Amino acid sequence: MKIASFNINGIKARIERLSEWLDETAPDVALLQEIKSVDENFPRAFFEDKGYNVETHGQKSFNGVAILSKLPLEDVVRGLPGDADDEQARWIEATVVGDTAIRVCGLYLPNGNPAPGPKYEYKLAWMERLQARAADLLAAEEPALMAGDYNVIPQAEDAHNPDKWRNDALFLPETRAAWRRIVNLGFTEAFRARDPAPLNYTFWDFQAGAWNRNDGIRIDHFLLTPQAADLLQDVQIDRHMRGREKPSDHVPIWIDLAA
Repeated sequence: MKIASFNINGIKARIERLSEWLDETAPDVALLQEIKSVDENFPRAFFEDKGYNVETHGQKSFNGVAILSKLPLEDVVRGLPGDADDEQARWIEATVVGDTAIRVCGLYLPNGNPAPGPKYEYKLAWMERLQARAADLLAAEEPALMAGDYNVIPQAEDAHNPDKWRNDALFLPETRAAWRRIVNLGFTEAFRARDPAPLNYTFWDFQAGAWNRNDGIRIDHFLLTPQAADLLQDVQIDRHMRGREKPSDHVPIWIDLAA
Protein backbone atom coordinates (compact mmCIF):
# COMPACT_ATOMS: atom_id res chain seq x y z
CA MET A 1 0.00 0.00 0.00
CA LYS A 2 1.50 3.28 -1.13
CA ILE A 3 0.59 6.16 1.21
CA ALA A 4 1.70 9.71 0.43
CA SER A 5 1.60 13.10 2.12
CA PHE A 6 1.54 16.33 0.14
CA ASN A 7 1.09 19.93 1.30
CA ILE A 8 -0.41 21.28 -1.90
CA ASN A 9 -0.66 24.96 -0.85
CA GLY A 10 -4.15 25.49 -2.25
CA ILE A 11 -6.33 23.00 -4.11
CA LYS A 12 -7.49 25.58 -6.65
CA ALA A 13 -3.98 26.81 -7.38
CA ARG A 14 -2.36 23.35 -7.59
CA ILE A 15 -5.05 21.04 -8.94
CA GLU A 16 -3.15 20.54 -12.21
CA ARG A 17 0.08 19.65 -10.38
CA LEU A 18 -1.77 17.40 -7.95
CA SER A 19 -3.62 15.64 -10.76
CA GLU A 20 -0.38 15.21 -12.70
CA TRP A 21 1.36 13.71 -9.67
CA LEU A 22 -1.53 11.34 -8.91
CA ASP A 23 -1.56 10.09 -12.50
CA GLU A 24 2.21 9.58 -12.56
CA THR A 25 2.70 7.96 -9.16
CA ALA A 26 -0.69 6.34 -8.39
CA PRO A 27 -0.65 6.37 -4.58
CA ASP A 28 -3.30 4.25 -2.92
CA VAL A 29 -3.78 6.96 -0.30
CA ALA A 30 -2.85 10.65 -0.42
CA LEU A 31 -2.98 12.81 2.69
CA LEU A 32 -3.26 16.46 1.67
CA GLN A 33 -2.58 19.62 3.65
CA GLU A 34 -3.37 23.28 3.08
CA ILE A 35 -6.27 22.59 0.75
CA LYS A 36 -7.49 26.13 1.61
CA SER A 37 -11.08 25.26 0.78
CA VAL A 38 -14.34 24.69 2.61
CA ASP A 39 -15.65 21.15 2.25
CA GLU A 40 -18.47 22.01 -0.15
CA ASN A 41 -16.08 23.72 -2.59
CA PHE A 42 -13.48 20.95 -2.71
CA PRO A 43 -13.43 19.39 -6.22
CA ARG A 44 -14.57 16.01 -4.92
CA ALA A 45 -15.99 14.74 -8.21
CA PHE A 46 -12.69 15.41 -10.01
CA PHE A 47 -10.84 13.00 -7.74
CA GLU A 48 -13.69 10.51 -7.53
CA ASP A 49 -13.45 10.24 -11.32
CA LYS A 50 -9.83 9.16 -10.78
CA GLY A 51 -11.00 6.35 -8.52
CA TYR A 52 -10.47 7.99 -5.13
CA ASN A 53 -12.75 8.13 -2.13
CA VAL A 54 -12.58 11.66 -0.74
CA GLU A 55 -12.82 12.93 2.84
CA THR A 56 -12.09 16.54 3.75
CA HIS A 57 -11.85 18.80 6.78
CA GLY A 58 -11.81 22.22 5.24
CA GLN A 59 -11.64 25.87 6.20
CA LYS A 60 -12.13 28.97 4.09
CA SER A 61 -8.88 30.36 2.65
CA PHE A 62 -6.61 28.73 5.26
CA ASN A 63 -5.41 25.35 6.49
CA GLY A 64 -7.59 22.35 5.58
CA VAL A 65 -6.70 18.67 5.26
CA ALA A 66 -8.03 15.83 3.13
CA ILE A 67 -7.70 12.11 2.44
CA LEU A 68 -7.85 10.62 -1.04
CA SER A 69 -8.04 6.82 -1.00
CA LYS A 70 -8.55 4.16 -3.64
CA LEU A 71 -9.55 1.85 -0.80
CA PRO A 72 -12.62 2.22 1.44
CA LEU A 73 -12.40 4.60 4.38
CA GLU A 74 -14.11 3.96 7.70
CA ASP A 75 -14.43 5.76 11.05
CA VAL A 76 -13.50 9.20 9.77
CA VAL A 77 -12.63 11.74 12.48
CA ARG A 78 -12.17 15.45 11.85
CA GLY A 79 -10.27 17.62 14.29
CA LEU A 80 -7.52 16.78 16.78
CA PRO A 81 -9.02 15.79 20.15
CA GLY A 82 -8.35 17.84 23.25
CA ASP A 83 -9.75 21.30 22.47
CA ALA A 84 -13.41 21.59 21.48
CA ASP A 85 -12.94 25.32 20.79
CA ASP A 86 -10.19 24.87 18.20
CA GLU A 87 -11.69 25.92 14.87
CA GLN A 88 -8.58 25.44 12.75
CA ALA A 89 -8.89 22.55 10.28
CA ARG A 90 -5.59 20.74 10.81
CA TRP A 91 -6.38 17.07 11.48
CA ILE A 92 -8.25 14.21 9.79
CA GLU A 93 -8.02 10.48 10.40
CA ALA A 94 -9.64 7.34 9.06
CA THR A 95 -9.10 3.61 8.74
CA VAL A 96 -8.02 2.48 5.26
CA VAL A 97 -9.63 -0.90 4.66
CA GLY A 98 -7.27 -3.07 2.63
CA ASP A 99 -5.80 -6.53 3.16
CA THR A 100 -4.45 -4.99 6.35
CA ALA A 101 -6.41 -2.17 7.97
CA ILE A 102 -4.28 0.96 8.52
CA ARG A 103 -5.29 3.91 10.67
CA VAL A 104 -4.06 7.01 8.85
CA CYS A 105 -3.90 10.45 10.44
CA GLY A 106 -3.23 13.46 8.23
CA LEU A 107 -2.04 16.62 9.96
CA TYR A 108 -1.01 20.19 9.31
CA LEU A 109 0.80 21.27 12.46
CA PRO A 110 0.78 25.01 13.23
CA ASN A 111 3.72 27.07 12.00
CA GLY A 112 4.02 28.99 15.26
CA ASN A 113 5.72 32.16 14.04
CA PRO A 114 6.36 34.73 15.33
CA ALA A 115 7.90 33.18 18.40
CA PRO A 116 7.54 33.90 21.22
CA GLY A 117 3.89 34.89 21.08
CA PRO A 118 0.35 33.48 20.98
CA LYS A 119 0.91 31.63 17.71
CA TYR A 120 3.84 29.79 19.22
CA GLU A 121 1.89 29.02 22.36
CA TYR A 122 -0.84 27.54 20.14
CA LYS A 123 1.75 25.41 18.32
CA LEU A 124 3.13 23.95 21.54
CA ALA A 125 -0.35 23.34 22.93
CA TRP A 126 -1.32 21.60 19.68
CA MET A 127 1.75 19.39 19.97
CA GLU A 128 0.71 18.43 23.50
CA ARG A 129 -2.67 17.34 22.13
CA LEU A 130 -0.87 15.48 19.34
CA GLN A 131 1.22 13.65 21.91
CA ALA A 132 -1.94 12.52 23.71
CA ARG A 133 -3.50 11.22 20.49
CA ALA A 134 -0.21 9.55 19.56
CA ALA A 135 -0.18 7.71 22.89
CA ASP A 136 -3.70 6.44 22.21
CA LEU A 137 -2.67 5.18 18.78
CA LEU A 138 0.20 3.24 20.33
CA ALA A 139 -2.03 1.81 23.04
CA ALA A 140 -4.31 0.33 20.36
CA GLU A 141 -1.38 -1.85 19.18
CA GLU A 142 -2.53 -1.66 15.55
CA PRO A 143 -0.89 -0.44 12.32
CA ALA A 144 -1.27 3.33 12.36
CA LEU A 145 0.57 6.42 11.15
CA MET A 146 0.58 10.17 11.55
CA ALA A 147 1.76 12.00 8.45
CA GLY A 148 1.79 15.49 7.06
CA ASP A 149 3.38 18.90 7.33
CA TYR A 150 4.69 18.97 10.90
CA ASN A 151 6.37 22.37 10.58
CA VAL A 152 9.23 20.86 12.59
CA ILE A 153 12.89 20.68 11.53
CA PRO A 154 13.97 17.76 13.73
CA GLN A 155 17.77 18.12 13.44
CA ALA A 156 20.38 20.45 11.99
CA GLU A 157 20.98 18.14 9.01
CA ASP A 158 17.34 18.65 8.06
CA ALA A 159 18.11 22.22 6.97
CA HIS A 160 20.51 23.38 4.28
CA ASN A 161 21.41 26.40 6.41
CA PRO A 162 20.42 25.62 10.01
CA ASP A 163 21.83 28.87 11.38
CA LYS A 164 19.14 30.94 9.67
CA TRP A 165 16.44 28.86 11.40
CA ARG A 166 17.82 29.12 14.96
CA ASN A 167 15.18 31.59 16.12
CA ASP A 168 12.35 30.21 13.99
CA ALA A 169 9.40 28.35 15.54
CA LEU A 170 10.16 25.35 13.31
CA PHE A 171 13.59 24.83 14.90
CA LEU A 172 13.43 26.28 18.39
CA PRO A 173 14.60 23.92 21.16
CA GLU A 174 11.09 23.75 22.64
CA THR A 175 9.68 22.65 19.26
CA ARG A 176 12.26 19.93 18.77
CA ALA A 177 11.82 18.75 22.36
CA ALA A 178 8.07 18.43 21.81
CA TRP A 179 8.77 16.47 18.62
CA ARG A 180 11.12 14.11 20.44
CA ARG A 181 8.58 13.50 23.18
CA ILE A 182 6.15 12.27 20.54
CA VAL A 183 8.65 10.14 18.62
CA ASN A 184 10.08 8.69 21.82
CA LEU A 185 6.71 7.30 22.80
CA GLY A 186 7.59 4.48 20.43
CA PHE A 187 7.17 5.75 16.86
CA THR A 188 9.44 5.15 13.88
CA GLU A 189 10.24 8.23 11.80
CA ALA A 190 9.95 6.54 8.43
CA PHE A 191 12.34 8.57 6.32
CA ARG A 192 15.24 8.58 8.76
CA ALA A 193 14.73 4.88 9.41
CA ARG A 194 15.67 4.26 5.77
CA ASP A 195 17.87 7.22 4.80
CA PRO A 196 20.19 8.99 7.30
CA ALA A 197 21.82 11.21 4.67
CA PRO A 198 21.64 15.03 4.79
CA LEU A 199 20.42 17.23 1.91
CA ASN A 200 17.01 15.54 1.81
CA TYR A 201 14.35 18.22 1.97
CA THR A 202 10.59 18.52 1.45
CA PHE A 203 10.18 22.33 1.40
CA TRP A 204 11.88 25.15 -0.46
CA ASP A 205 10.68 28.72 0.01
CA PHE A 206 9.42 30.58 -3.05
CA GLN A 207 11.73 33.49 -2.20
CA ALA A 208 15.41 34.16 -2.91
CA GLY A 209 15.96 31.29 -5.32
CA ALA A 210 15.82 28.68 -2.57
CA TRP A 211 14.97 25.83 -4.96
CA ASN A 212 17.83 26.59 -7.34
CA ARG A 213 20.29 26.68 -4.42
CA ASN A 214 18.73 23.61 -2.74
CA ASP A 215 18.21 25.82 0.31
CA GLY A 216 15.52 23.56 1.73
CA ILE A 217 14.27 22.04 4.96
CA ARG A 218 12.70 18.68 5.82
CA ILE A 219 9.41 19.31 7.64
CA ASP A 220 7.03 16.71 6.15
CA HIS A 221 7.19 13.45 8.07
CA PHE A 222 5.68 10.01 8.60
CA LEU A 223 5.54 8.62 12.14
CA LEU A 224 4.66 4.91 12.29
CA THR A 225 3.48 2.74 15.17
CA PRO A 226 5.56 -0.43 15.64
CA GLN A 227 2.89 -2.46 13.85
CA ALA A 228 3.07 -0.14 10.84
CA ALA A 229 6.87 0.08 10.96
CA ASP A 230 7.04 -3.71 10.64
CA LEU A 231 5.31 -3.32 7.27
CA LEU A 232 7.60 -0.57 5.93
CA GLN A 233 9.21 -1.42 2.58
CA ASP A 234 10.22 1.93 1.14
CA VAL A 235 10.06 5.69 1.67
CA GLN A 236 10.87 8.39 -0.86
CA ILE A 237 10.61 12.14 -1.44
CA ASP A 238 9.31 13.22 -4.87
CA ARG A 239 11.55 16.29 -4.99
CA HIS A 240 11.21 16.59 -8.78
CA MET A 241 7.72 18.05 -8.29
CA ARG A 242 9.26 21.28 -6.96
CA GLY A 243 10.76 21.92 -10.38
CA ARG A 244 7.42 21.76 -12.20
CA GLU A 245 5.46 24.78 -13.40
CA LYS A 246 3.51 26.55 -10.62
CA PRO A 247 4.57 24.06 -7.93
CA SER A 248 3.72 23.94 -4.27
CA ASP A 249 6.57 25.00 -1.99
CA HIS A 250 6.36 21.44 -0.55
CA VAL A 251 6.86 18.15 -2.38
CA PRO A 252 5.24 14.78 -1.74
CA ILE A 253 6.76 12.20 0.58
CA TRP A 254 5.48 8.63 0.46
CA ILE A 255 5.89 5.24 2.04
CA ASP A 256 5.19 1.74 0.80
CA LEU A 257 3.73 -0.71 3.29
CA ALA A 258 3.40 -4.49 2.85
CA ALA A 259 -0.33 -4.21 3.47
